[in-house]
Amino acid sequence: MTQVTERGTRLPTAPRAGVRRRSPAAAACVVGGAVAAGLGLGFLAVLVIVLWISSPYPDSGPGGALHLAAGLWLLAHGTELLRYETLSGVPAPVGVTPLLLVALPVLLMRRAARLGGGASDEDDEEVLPASAVFSAVLCGYLAVGTFATVYAAGGPMPADPISAAWHVPLVAVLAAAGGVWGAKGRPLGPLPNWLPGGVRRGFVRPRYALALRAGAGGALVLLGGGALLVGASLAWHGAQVQASFLSLTGVWSGRFAVLLLAIALIPNAMVWGAAYALGPGFALGAEVTATPLGFAGAPALPRFPLLEALPAAGPGTPLTWAAAGVPVVAGLAVGWFAVRRAREVSYGETALTAALGALVCGLAMAGLAAVSGGPLGSRRLAEFGPVWWTTGAAAFAWTLVLAVPVAVGVHAWRYRPAEGPVAVDAGTPVGDGWHDSGVRELRWEAMRKASGALVPEIVPERVPPAVGAVPAAAAAPAVRARRAVTVVAGLDLGPRPGPVAPPVPPVPPVPPPVAGVRVLARRKPPA
Repeated sequence: MTQVTERGTRLPTAPRAGVRRRSPAAAACVVGGAVAAGLGLGFLAVLVIVLWISSPYPDSGPGGALHLAAGLWLLAHGTELLRYETLSGVPAPVGVTPLLLVALPVLLMRRAARLGGGASDEDDEEVLPASAVFSAVLCGYLAVGTFATVYAAGGPMPADPISAAWHVPLVAVLAAAGGVWGAKGRPLGPLPNWLPGGVRRGFVRPRYALALRAGAGGALVLLGGGALLVGASLAWHGAQVQASFLSLTGVWSGRFAVLLLAIALIPNAMVWGAAYALGPGFALGAEVTATPLGFAGAPALPRFPLLEALPAAGPGTPLTWAAAGVPVVAGLAVGWFAVRRAREVSYGETALTAALGALVCGLAMAGLAAVSGGPLGSRRLAEFGPVWWTTGAAAFAWTLVLAVPVAVGVHAWRYRPAEGPVAVDAGTPVGDGWHDSGVRELRWEAMRKASGALVPEIVPERVPPAVGAVPAAAAAPAVRARRAVTVVAGLDLGPRPGPVAPPVPPVPPVPPPVAGVRVLARRKPPA
């Protein structure tokens, strides 16, 4: 028989209450962030390898294709790449990020943060706090990002280290914060105490939720209008677009790669179309800007199908001026969504909500314009795309001018006072809308007929005749006048058919007792 003494092997003890192990959960979050980065890299690597295999004239081996995939993954985060194979021998930066490509790392990182910060089904497994999940997932993602930056340096298009040092962490931080916030139920805690009390109290009001909704609606309308302009221009220049697409390459793999690149740049084209409709337009190189009023000069543009949809150089035409209808519709949308569905809201509150919605729309368009452009070269193509601050200012001005009067007008029309003919006699008190309008009687009658005549009928109040009235008026009972009531068509207040109750036989009257006579109760004989 073996005895366990004080100096022998210790038995495993249960963990003390309040002491929880966070190492496994934190390690799982780190692995989740690394897996999210690896999935993005793997997807682009498979795509590039497939295109490299199908190409009849590959420029490099599979190592070069993998280096290019790492560079594309960094480009999806907004990092600038450097292209050394140029005619002048000067490295040319490539900073135009396809916005559809950005969705891949953002969705993967957000999913990893949501899985790490979600509640667990097991009771003995602890749920990490939001700060721990955020830090762990971010560490795993940035570790893979550092490896990708070092690996892409040996490829044909290496990444700029300074650009990668802040673009990759910025995208990872925003995506991880959104994922953790969604996993914790999207809480909205109080603002910091260092802010003024009026600001902290003001942000609790519902106007800011309406302003966010109105600003988002206006930005979506601008993006939809930009997509409509781009699609119409592509259809108008269909022959040039087709010729450009076919002249870039003659093999199907190359054309498929060009098609994928064009699809990834569609969100950029939507933002550029919105900037064009707002008025500031977008830059096509040094000192060349395309606006609805026209543009002068001959920009040195590369051959690409989407660039063939640009309007012809020269002054604007009524067809290009019609693009101003897009911000007009956006301003109307901001004003419509800024109206709160409550009668007690004042006109000043509605106007302030519309102004805040216009500000949100301007900030959203400024951010989209900043990430949709970038350099495509070192000289004439160093500026390519819309200018962020002019696009944001134009979006704010357009929506502010139109949204405020539209919101006030919609509020006044939606909550206007009801009007109707009123017939009041001398004996009817004025100011009691519920008892005077007849709505009470109509509702009571409908309830009485629906219940099978169980509810008693309202007897109209009779007004006594005045002294000295004519005999005809005295003979007919005077009923208090009511306001004219509009009955909705289709509302059947008539009697409903139902089973007829059998008549109740009348009960014979009991004769009164006679004085001096004693009534004896008849007893029941025993069984």
